[in-house]
Order: sequence, then C-alpha cells, then structure tokens
Amino acid sequence: MGSQPGPESGNPSYWIGVVSASHVQRGVSGGFAQMCHGKSAPLRRMQPGDWLVYCSPRMEMGDGEPLQAFTAIGRVIDDRVYEYAMSATFVPYRRNIEYVPCREARIEGLLDRLSFTRDKNNFALAMIC
Repeated sequence: MGSQPGPESGNPSYWIGVVSASHVQRGVSGGFAQMCHGKSAPLRRMQPGDWLVYCSPRMEMGDGEPLQAFTAIGRVIDDRVYEYAMSATFVPYRRNIEYVPCREARIEGLLDRLSFTRDKNNFALAMIC
C-alpha cells in the first residue's frame, strides 16, 4: 500500500471513527479522514500504517435514517495532518487515508464476535453506533 510501518512497536493501531455514512463517503471519495467536527487531536494520535474503520450510526448527521454499520476501512498513509477550508467559517483538520474496497457491515450480530467488544457490556458501543 505504500505506507510506512506503524508505531514504534512495529504493530499498527486500529481506530474507530463514528461518522455519518454520507460524511464517510466524502472522505472515501477524497482520500481523507476528518473526525470530531474537525478537531486535530484524534488525527494526530494516528501513525502511518495505522488502520481506521468507520462506524456510521446514521445515513446523515443529526436526524438521518438509522444505519448502525461499519461503512469504510482505510490505512493512514503519511504523517500529515492539515487544515482544509470547507467554508469561510469552518476549517477542519484532515488526514490522508488510503481506503480499501469493502462492503457495509451491519453492527447487529457482530458485537459478540469482535475482539474489542467480546465479553463486555456492548451497550456503549451499540449506543454510539
């Protein structure tokens, strides 16, 4: 994929971004990640070689149709976090991501099979996604 190795340990980290499906598609189309209403901190914690999986609670931000699915997966390709002016008053931070082809996967039925939610109270993840 042309990515550098992950963090110092040599093992990549895996991140989950909770973002509406329509916003995820903008990122996939543009090859970038943008999270937490444009804040830089979550993007700066990522390292080249890390993986990002998007979980979309809804199709659209706010009152959009419920979805509750994993909607995209990609790898951090460099160490650049940058500002991008979407309007005169909204200049969020972004990070370059190389997305891989995937299909949408509904969360329902997966929580007990995922290593990061197994044997735990799945209520919190189910509520955010």
